[in-house]
Amino acid sequence: MFPSFDLSRLSASGAVDPATVWDRYTRPALWSTWAPHIREVDYPHAVVRPGSAGRVTGVGGVVAVFHIESVDAEARTWSWRVRSGPLRIAFDHGVDVAGAGSTAWLVTRGPLPVTVAYAPLARFSLGRLVSPQASG
Repeated sequence: MFPSFDLSRLSASGAVDPATVWDRYTRPALWSTWAPHIREVDYPHAVVRPGSAGRVTGVGGVVAVFHIESVDAEARTWSWRVRSGPLRIAFDHGVDVAGAGSTAWLVTRGPLPVTVAYAPLARFSLGRLVSPQASG
């Protein structure tokens, strides 16, 4: 087992209002519209719910199971744990008001090589999440 590291908060700001970004962030059926590494999500609910679980398939057919830890709709934050084989990663997500738009952010906790490698893709995905061009 690798030691776990807390990667600094990554964020992206854009013109989309916080309510729309929150909706995109918390509806698993929309994840692939802004996160290009996600190909399919198998999840029993329309929006993330604490205590629920699902499965996500990524590029190359990599499958990970996940468990939603917490959701605070008022604060626009949610957290989940993701596992693929022996790899375990935890994510905290949120949406903040930023001028006339919003800032979407995440904190990744897991093995340092994975968190560092994931950071550019995460930052790119966050940019798409707050972009008016994202569908959903």
